[in-house]
Amino acid sequence: MQNRSDNPNPMQEAMKIASTPAGQQLLKLLRQNGGQELQQAMAKAAAGDYDQAKQAINTLLSDPEAKKLLQQLGR
Repeated sequence: MQNRSDNPNPMQEAMKIASTPAGQQLLKLLRQNGGQELQQAMAKAAAGDYDQAKQAINTLLSDPEAKKLLQQLGR
């Protein structure tokens, strides 16, 4: 069993990533290129339709600039 303190809260982790320069650039890019699609993906996830939400996000993240930013965030 893992210690809870070793496993950060997913929301806290997402906020930490979103606050980085690369995270901010990625959010800006997603809003510009697919603002409505991003909102729809979030709505699908909130409704429990994770497959459709994931598919929509994957489409948005297929942009070359988004891929570059994701690689930066992965480091």
